[in-house]
Amino acid sequence: QVQLVESGGGLVQAGGSLRLSCAASGRTFSNYKMAWFRQAPGKEREFVAGISRNGGAYYKDSVKGRFTISRDNAKNTGDLQMNSLKPEDTAVYYCAAGGGIISTLPSDFDSWGQGTPVTVSS
Repeated sequence: QVQLVESGGGLVQAGGSLRLSCAASGRTFSNYKMAWFRQAPGKEREFVAGISRNGGAYYKDSVKGRFTISRDNAKNTGDLQMNSLKPEDTAVYYCAAGGGIISTLPSDFDSWGQGTPVTVSS
């Protein structure tokens, strides 16, 4: 497993932007696919965006065109740039990493950060 620490969450008005960062340590980060999930109060954790070991990105439909996932394997970091934020984006955001092919399922990721809260006010 790899250890993950998120940062960058906060309170923002609708239409604003935030950039989340995920710092990895403990194993070779470039060997893992990475993803961002989120969990709103009373709801299940859901996939937001993912990126393969080689940088191929994929997104939940509702964030396409607004969110951009990226990674820097040399720095062992991954980011999620969130633009045009909406109140429905409010959730705790989690960084996750795992071996194998790309996936949107939480069960396919075995390393998780502690989460960073994002609140979007209307």
